[in-house]
Amino acid sequence: MRVGSRFDGATVRAVNGLTARWAAAAHPEGTAFSATAVWPLLALLADGATGAARAELAEAVGLPAGQAAEAARELLAGLAAMAGLDSAVGLWTKRTLELREPWASGLPADTHGVLTGDPSVDHQSLDAWALKRTGGLIERMPVALTPDTELVLASALTLRTRWLRPFEETPLETAYEPWAGTERLGLWRRTSVLDRVGVADTPHGHVTELRVLGTDGLDVHLLLGEEGMTPGQVLGAGIGILAREHAVVPGSRLPYGEVGPGLSVVKQWSTAPEPPTLDVTTAAYDVTASHDLLELHRLFGLTTALDARQGHFPGISGSPLAIGSAGQTATARFGALGFEAAAVNAFGGIPGGAAPTVRYVTAQVRARFDRPFGFLALRRHARLVLAAGWVTDPLEFVEKPWEDWENGEDWDNGENGESTV
Repeated sequence: MRVGSRFDGATVRAVNGLTARWAAAAHPEGTAFSATAVWPLLALLADGATGAARAELAEAVGLPAGQAAEAARELLAGLAAMAGLDSAVGLWTKRTLELREPWASGLPADTHGVLTGDPSVDHQSLDAWALKRTGGLIERMPVALTPDTELVLASALTLRTRWLRPFEETPLETAYEPWAGTERLGLWRRTSVLDRVGVADTPHGHVTELRVLGTDGLDVHLLLGEEGMTPGQVLGAGIGILAREHAVVPGSRLPYGEVGPGLSVVKQWSTAPEPPTLDVTTAAYDVTASHDLLELHRLFGLTTALDARQGHFPGISGSPLAIGSAGQTATARFGALGFEAAAVNAFGGIPGGAAPTVRYVTAQVRARFDRPFGFLALRRHARLVLAAGWVTDPLEFVEKPWEDWENGEDWDNGENGESTV
C-alpha cells in the first residue's frame, strides 16, 4: 500500500470482527479463509438489499447498510494500492438482467462480464478469471451455476510476502503423535529481537503469539494456545491481541521457566558474552480449504436472502433476485522464504425470489509451534487481517519443498529489516 494511505478504523474493526466470528464457527481440522475477501461483497449486497435481507447483511458486515458500499469501495481501493497484494472484483450477468445504475456504477471499472446461460461455458470463463486473478493459486470459481443463474458477484485476493529474515529448513522434532508418525518439514531461525514473541492472557487461556515480519508491511502471526483451546478461541485471541484487548507480556520481560504454550526461557551457557536470543521452531504448511458460505448463512447475513420466493435486492436490479449459492476457496503456504495466500469468493444470484567451557550465562527464549496452531496474515500498521487459518497437517520433510520461491541470496539476513515494527 502506498505510503500515507490508510484503512478506515471502523472498517478494519468490522472486517476483523467477521474474521473472529468465522474462526469461532470453523471446524477443528486444518483450514484457511479470508473474511477480507468476502466482506466487500457482503457490503455491496447490503447496499442493494431491502427489508430483512438488508438488516441481516448489515449485521454481518458490522456497519449500517447505507455506509456499507462506500466502505467496501474504500477497502477495495486500499487493497489495490497495497504492495504485495492483488485484489479484484468481478460481476457477470445475463444480458437480460438490467442493473440499477447507482449500484453498478459503484463497482470498480472493467468488472462486468456476461453469462451465456450455459453453465459449462460460463464456468470456463469464471474459472479462467479465478486462475488469472490469483496467479494460478486457485483454479476454480467457487460457485454453483445453473441455467437460472442471473448474476455472479465475485472477488479475488492474493497475498505474497518474503520474510525479512528467512528460516532454515530442518526435520521437525515433536512429541505430538499425529505429526511424529511422519517426518515433517520444520523451520528454524534465531534472532536477538526477543519481542517478536509474547504471551497473552485471554478469557479462554494463555496464547503464545509469534510475529513473523515480511516485506511490504505484510506479516504473519503464529498463534499457539493452551491444549484444549479451540481454533476459534485461539484465532479469536489473535484478533483480540491486534485490537489491544488482551495484555501481552513480550519476550524480553518473560521470567525463566515454562512461560506459555510452547514457550520457555532457559539459561544458555557460552564461552563469551552474548545477547539473549529467541529461537523459533515451527512447521511449514500448505493449507487449502473450500467453504460453502450458505452452511453459515446466519454468520454471513444471508438467511433471508436465500428465500427465492421473493426478490431481496431491488437496489441491484428491478428483476427480483435471491442468493442461490455462495462459496470461498482459500489457500495459504508458509515456507522458509516467505508466505503466500489467496482466496476467491463468489455469490450466485438466482431469480427470486542447537559443551563448551562454561564462563557466561544469558537467556534464551525458545518458541516451538509443534502441534496444531493458528495463523493470521495481516497488514502490519493497519492491523487488518487478510487471511487466517488453522494448521493440523504440516508439510512432510523433503529436500527442496519451495522451488517456486527465489533463492533469497539478496535478502537482508541482518537485524536491520527485522527491527521494523
